[in-house]
Order: sequence, then structure tokens, then C-alpha cells
Amino acid sequence: MAKILIADDSETLRTELREVLEGAGHEVVEAVDGTDGVKKAEEAEGVQLIISDYNMPGLDGITMIRKIKEIDRYGSVPVGMLTTESSKELKATGKEAGVIVWFVKPFEPNRLLSTIDKVLEKFAAA
Repeated sequence: MAKILIADDSETLRTELREVLEGAGHEVVEAVDGTDGVKKAEEAEGVQLIISDYNMPGLDGITMIRKIKEIDRYGSVPVGMLTTESSKELKATGKEAGVIVWFVKPFEPNRLLSTIDKVLEKFAAA
């Protein structure tokens, strides 16, 4: 399965997300906020998907994604935003930064996994 970088300042959400993803066979790299997300992205090899919260201390999720996308090997890595925020303006800003799918908290595990599978399949074929 895939190596997925998750970034969220909520330990509870990270734990829940990690359990769902690992239960489906994915490898998870956890970041506690946006700054840590950039650091973990720099350190990790083979990340195939990034899932990030928007509201985090330090760097918000979109700023984190922009910084990660500056790293050559992440240019084509798909990004999902998992957040309570869902305004059209924020979604448009996220899309400009490279976010291709928007999940609204609280997430439904089966729907999340189904969407992740579709995204990974699409980008594996690209």
C-alpha cells in the first residue's frame, strides 16, 4: 500500500487517522503541525499522499503544502485537506496550492479510504 504523510495538531485525530490508514495497510508518517510536516516531508522518502489539517499552529496546512511542493520529489504528490473549514475561498486557495480533495471533519473512515484509494490509483497511473 501507500506511504502517507499526515499533519494535524490534534493528537486524537492523528491517532484515529493513523489507525484507519494502518488498518487498511498504509504506512503513516505523522507530523504534529505544519512546521513539523515540512520537516517530516524533507526526511521521508517515498511519500505517495499527504493529508493535512488547515488550522495548525506555526504553519497552516496550505502554507505547509506550498513549502512541501517546493521539494522536487513532492511536485506531483497528491494532497488532501482534512479540516473543519470548507469555505469556497479557502478551497480555491487550497486548490492553487495543490490540494486535490477536501475532507470535512469529522471524517467517515470508509468514505475516506475509498477516496484515498481512488486518488492513489489515479496518480499511480499518471
